[in-house]
Amino acid sequence: METPATSCFLSRGAKFMLLILLNLCCCCCCLRPTMQRHNNFTDLSALLAFKSSVADPNHDLINWTTNTSFCSWTGVYCNRQRRQQQQQISRVVALRLRGLSLQGTITPLLSNLSFLNHLDLSNNSLGGSIPDALGSLPRLRLLNLEINQLVGDIPPAIFNMSNSLSNVSLASNGLSGTLPANFTLHRLQYMSLQSNHYLTGEIPSSFGSCKDLRFLSLSTNQFTGKIPTELTTSLPELRVLWLDNNNLTGTIPASTANLSKLTQLDLSVNSLTGGIPTGLGNALPNVQWMNLAYNGLTGQIPSSLPNATLTRFLDLSINQLSGPVPLNLGNMRSLVDLSLGWNWLQGSLDFIALLSNCRALVNLHFLHNELDGVIPAASVGNLSSATLSKLTASGNRIKGGIPAELGNLSSLLFLNLHTNALTGTIPLAITKLSMLQAFYIGFNSIHGDIPRELGEMTALSQLGMEANSLSGPIPDSIGNLTGLQYLALDQNRLSRIPPSMWSLRGLTVLSLPRNSLRGSLPPGVGNLKAMTYMDLSINQLEGSIPDAFGELQMLESLDLSSNSFQGLIPDSFGGLISIKTLNLSRNAFTGAIPSSLARLRYLVDLNLSLNSLEGRIPNGGIFSTLTRGSLEGNVALCGAPRLNFRPCSSEDNRTSPSKKLRPLKFVLPFVAAVALSVAVCYLLLRTIQRKRRANLTSTDDLTPNMNVYRSITYQELLRATDTFNESNLLGTGALGSVFKGQLDDGLVVAVKVLDLGKEGASRGFESETRALRALRHRNLIRIISVCSNVDFKALVLQYMSNGSLDSWLHSPNDRLSLLQRMNIMLDVAMALEYLHHHHPQVVVHCDLKPSNVLLDEDMTAHVSDFGIAKLLNGDSNSIATLSAPGTIGYMAPEYGMSGKISRWGDIYSYGVLLLETFTGKKPTDATFHGELTLRQWVSEAHSKSELDILDDRAFGNEDPDVVHRCLLAAIEIGLLCSKESPAERISMKDVVPRLAKIKEDYLSGVV
Repeated sequence: METPATSCFLSRGAKFMLLILLNLCCCCCCLRPTMQRHNNFTDLSALLAFKSSVADPNHDLINWTTNTSFCSWTGVYCNRQRRQQQQQISRVVALRLRGLSLQGTITPLLSNLSFLNHLDLSNNSLGGSIPDALGSLPRLRLLNLEINQLVGDIPPAIFNMSNSLSNVSLASNGLSGTLPANFTLHRLQYMSLQSNHYLTGEIPSSFGSCKDLRFLSLSTNQFTGKIPTELTTSLPELRVLWLDNNNLTGTIPASTANLSKLTQLDLSVNSLTGGIPTGLGNALPNVQWMNLAYNGLTGQIPSSLPNATLTRFLDLSINQLSGPVPLNLGNMRSLVDLSLGWNWLQGSLDFIALLSNCRALVNLHFLHNELDGVIPAASVGNLSSATLSKLTASGNRIKGGIPAELGNLSSLLFLNLHTNALTGTIPLAITKLSMLQAFYIGFNSIHGDIPRELGEMTALSQLGMEANSLSGPIPDSIGNLTGLQYLALDQNRLSRIPPSMWSLRGLTVLSLPRNSLRGSLPPGVGNLKAMTYMDLSINQLEGSIPDAFGELQMLESLDLSSNSFQGLIPDSFGGLISIKTLNLSRNAFTGAIPSSLARLRYLVDLNLSLNSLEGRIPNGGIFSTLTRGSLEGNVALCGAPRLNFRPCSSEDNRTSPSKKLRPLKFVLPFVAAVALSVAVCYLLLRTIQRKRRANLTSTDDLTPNMNVYRSITYQELLRATDTFNESNLLGTGALGSVFKGQLDDGLVVAVKVLDLGKEGASRGFESETRALRALRHRNLIRIISVCSNVDFKALVLQYMSNGSLDSWLHSPNDRLSLLQRMNIMLDVAMALEYLHHHHPQVVVHCDLKPSNVLLDEDMTAHVSDFGIAKLLNGDSNSIATLSAPGTIGYMAPEYGMSGKISRWGDIYSYGVLLLETFTGKKPTDATFHGELTLRQWVSEAHSKSELDILDDRAFGNEDPDVVHRCLLAAIEIGLLCSKESPAERISMKDVVPRLAKIKEDYLSGVV
């Protein structure tokens, strides 16, 4: 029995024990959050370190503060991991901060997020390198850093995360270096490294160990070597393979047919050769996208390829494929886009028949091949009228008429039949294409009137009908085409310009030369304020020039030559503030030359010859460099002693028209008589030429539309060159020889005879003819005629009496002044600007060098030799491939690595050419060896503002300060053009005004 004392003692003991337990409980309760904070401190520190390493312009990370749990922070995702003693601790498992415009770098401390399985920092502006430490994240499954500004190598550790990583995207950065030859990513399903531009080396065969890989994109880099067979033999799950825009060589592996689950294959813009594997169509039943364009593929298109019936996009363009187009292409019933252009495909157009099965077809391109025959009317009319928007068949040998059935294609936006052998008239059904935006039928043999119904095609913005036999007036209804921007109707027999045409306010290019246009120009010409190029030359236009021309402030080129314009040259021409080329020659202009022309800062080409101008020749501006030929035939002009015109007298300054015209009253009748005689002779000669052309049988049809050239027979060439006598030999090149010759009518020409025994000669002949026949610019060599048969091919070209720039630069007996060098480089720049920006298709010369720059009697430069030129699509990023693009020393670095050509390669060559022109040093000079190049040599001197590297033969008695300033600026242009990276080079649109301004500054300082 308990005693009260015992009971009291136990009671106190129990209370004591209870108190201890309560204290322990309190301690535990207090300790639990402290332990949780300690265990999460690593994740918290890593996140705060990331925040401190970036800038957050949109304040998306404003809630990243220690006042709240990081699990509630923007882009942070946590889970709860069970720990000992039933405690739950939150750990970061995903960090998704996509598209927040974050700037700065990625901290290596993110590797402390040891439970992280998703890291997405894509579409920001993060720079620096990818931290090596990210490769140590043991649970990381997804790594997405695409669309940032990351640089440097990809950490090798990332390629060895074999136990976790399945999805990697590092695309659209500036990463460089090579990929590890050996790596283990057994769980990899998605890998995108595209658009880094600087990744190099061979594609590792280790990708073949990634058995679960479904998506692989390495496009738009600089990978080299062959396509590893492991990619096509060891990846059974692969759905997407993008290797385009690299420098890959070799053939397409036949084992590509093993990729039976493949839906997208893009190998375009490489240097692949050989044929298309024959089994590709049968073995890839699921492929929807196949792009093999911009390579060097040869052979025929396999007839089995159309068995890939799910294909929606097929691009085989810009290769060297030959043979017929498979008739069964229409088996690809899902086709949306079919591109076969820029190959050597032959045969008929019968393949169009089955394409009527392709009810989703939007784009159909088979331009620039050797396809012939007629367009099958019924077949083309059955193409999908609901979807087809683009049809391009230019640059073939298509005969017959334009089918009226084309009018059924009501969704058509773009129709190009340019440069074929089409005949007949323009069918009225075409004018029902109310959605058509671009219509090109130039360089054919279309005749008849332009239908007035053309005015119903109100969506037209581009209309090209040049070099046909169209006649009659330009219809008044053309004024309804209010969206028209480009109009080319030159080289036809058109008789009248309608007043409505001068209301086309959006027109930027108007080309109407070589017609029979009559009438005068109205003041309404001033409405064309968007105009940049206007050519009305070689017509029968008359009357005075309206002052409204001066309102065309965007006009860069105006040619009114060879008409019957009269009266004064308007002083308002001084308002043509953008004008570069102005040709008013061969008219009947009278009065003085407006002094306002001297103030046109960009004017570099002025021709006022063969008019009746009088009085003092203005000083300054273009008149400081003008040659006598530009003013020849104006007998009453005076001043400009350097041009050997008579000195001006006091009478020349008087205003009495009768006194000014008195000397002419004896001259004009004589001039008129001579002009009449010349006109009669000209008409007789044209009649003889037409008869000769009708009887011409010695030329084949290698180049369509030979009738645009003057007819010259082989026998006449023999007479002209004294049977190609060596005494007339001007030079030899890689593909043939050039002879001086005098034709039967006395015209002196250069005859370029191809050596058909040399590889590539025939193709070079066709390339040069194709390139030159549609080019019209004063600084490009002009093709006069072509003589071609089975065993003889020759181009008849303008004769350049002053030889090549190369001979002037490197001959001890010749000397070019500083001004002449500036003029020559400006001439070449304007030629390239035209080729790159003002021609309907981008023309890339591919072999610009001093020997291909020829000089006429006035020392005007003409770019020549288009034997390996390429025509590209019109956008600035267009490229193609070529096996031997250019000459060592002038060839762009990217040409040597890949053979991929673009306008940027021409710009590099121009930069080297400019540096050579001012230094007198060839890029292959013995001075340059090892790592030292012409550009590096010049760049070092330029950085110190030194000019002792320049050719001392160029200097005269000019102000040294002016020379120093101008030459430094000119050399800078050469250095900018010849930068290693194409992306850093300036365009010819930038070069021309810069060089024109330098020339203007030079002249203002020395005159």
